[in-house]
Amino acid sequence: MNPKEFCEIAGRLLRLPTAPYHEHLVRQEVEKICAEHGLHHERDAFGNVLVRLNTAAERRPLVLAAHLDHPGFEVKHVRSPGRWLVRFRGSVPDTYFRPGVRLRLMPGAVPAKLGRRTEAKDRVFEARALKPTSAPPEYAVWELEDFAVRRGRIVARGCDDVVGVAAVLATLVELKRSRTRANVIGALTRAEEVGFHGALALAAGGRLPENSLVVSLETSRELPGVKMVQGVILRIGDRVSTFDAEAGRFLAEVAAELKAKDPKFQFQRALMSGGTCEATAYQEHGYQSAAMCVALGNYHNCGPANQVRAEYVSVGDTCGMVDLLVSAARRMPDYPALAGRLPKRLATLLREARPELRASAAGAGIRD
Repeated sequence: MNPKEFCEIAGRLLRLPTAPYHEHLVRQEVEKICAEHGLHHERDAFGNVLVRLNTAAERRPLVLAAHLDHPGFEVKHVRSPGRWLVRFRGSVPDTYFRPGVRLRLMPGAVPAKLGRRTEAKDRVFEARALKPTSAPPEYAVWELEDFAVRRGRIVARGCDDVVGVAAVLATLVELKRSRTRANVIGALTRAEEVGFHGALALAAGGRLPENSLVVSLETSRELPGVKMVQGVILRIGDRVSTFDAEAGRFLAEVAAELKAKDPKFQFQRALMSGGTCEATAYQEHGYQSAAMCVALGNYHNCGPANQVRAEYVSVGDTCGMVDLLVSAARRMPDYPALAGRLPKRLATLLREARPELRASAAGAGIRD
């Protein structure tokens, strides 16, 4: 994938604030990009977006799943003029909620500051606007840099998982532009950060074909064994689940083929147990599921010394993810052969092993 083109798509999305149940600005931009490229898109009853490229209806569907939200605050009610109670939705340690941290109230992008915590059990805080608001705020995000590309990195307030959304769109754009015969569905869901709400509703709603291969796309906290700028990560599991082994073998074989053709392409393979991803949700509803991710810096805006900081990912890693997804879509007709390569190799080894094992079963012999 051309890095400049990917960053253009990503930048359009990342500049827009998003939070659980308040993904509408990013969703509108997704739909605008789809319209510009002639990609069919629709919303389900829960506000998730389905983007379809179906130029080969006979093929097994490849579903690329990503979520539209990022941890943020919802406004509960007015505390007093210029002050609101806000509840944080998402996974961030308590040590990051320091009074005085800057927020952005939406709509209107009104600057604000985080105040004291008002509920011990729930993460509810006071928020004080720093200038008058023209409309009642509905949600708030950290006041951080929206989007930049520096030193080969995308830096943004919410890479997780808007970068995954950008990867889905970039893959579909490339497949359509190259006139590839494919059956690919982008499943862009809401409210993942509060428990996969959108993905669970979609998986249970029957809108995805039962024989779909679902690949969940994420940005994921860097863990020992994988490193940023060393390529896309084939995620074999998350904190609570391991994903389908056959699907994982298929993606690994496609990645190995891509590496053989282009030595600059890099990929890694790891469990990535730092969090739970949507592949778990789809898998529990009976879909054959796999996952990919790229290493993420400042996961959920948790920077050093308990400071709220922008997230960042490698441009090269994200473009490599798109390249692998494009190749996987093209190779879907060969799924059985590619996924079956390992069992076939093991069967060959078994045939070779049996005669020698039988011959030496009675005792160890010395052989010349």
